[in-house]
Amino acid sequence: MANGGAHDRATWALALPFGALWWPWLGLAGTAVATCSFLLGGLLLSPDLDTRSNATRRWGPLRLLWWPYRRLLSHRSVISHTPLIGSAGRLLYLVLLGLALCILARPLGAPTPQQVLGSAQDLWIQQRPLLIAALAGVEASAWLHLIQDGDPVPRVPRMLRQRRQTARRRSRRSGRMAPRKRAS
Repeated sequence: MANGGAHDRATWALALPFGALWWPWLGLAGTAVATCSFLLGGLLLSPDLDTRSNATRRWGPLRLLWWPYRRLLSHRSVISHTPLIGSAGRLLYLVLLGLALCILARPLGAPTPQQVLGSAQDLWIQQRPLLIAALAGVEASAWLHLIQDGDPVPRVPRMLRQRRQTARRRSRRSGRMAPRKRAS
């Protein structure tokens, strides 16, 4: 399992090569979006947001936003450290926080959640290729992180492992203790 510095170095080293992959289809804009989203995904939206990590510290005072996320998920859980599910979960978490902020700031003139979601839908329609490049950058940086940790598939949660081990022990015991038939 790599440490935070190794994750950061790999993210910085591979961001531009990843972005350059998008040049033939999206030109300079696609390269810039893919490179920046790879950096954003690796440095700010890391799978390690479920711990006190470099990524968490980079949020500065806003790191408190990730406190509920850390409390709800154990480190390397299926939700935080699974390809696609992990990135989608972190992005969904941010969207939900943003929508909650809209509701709280509504008396101050903030847009309603419906207006924000409508604007997001319009942006998706108008800039779909660049948004796909951005989402791919966030996901690719998560894969880099998971591969550096040794396996892109998370460990089975401890509780499930313990249940399996207990079941195995019971089946072994019952197999050993079963009465044997005597030859007549």
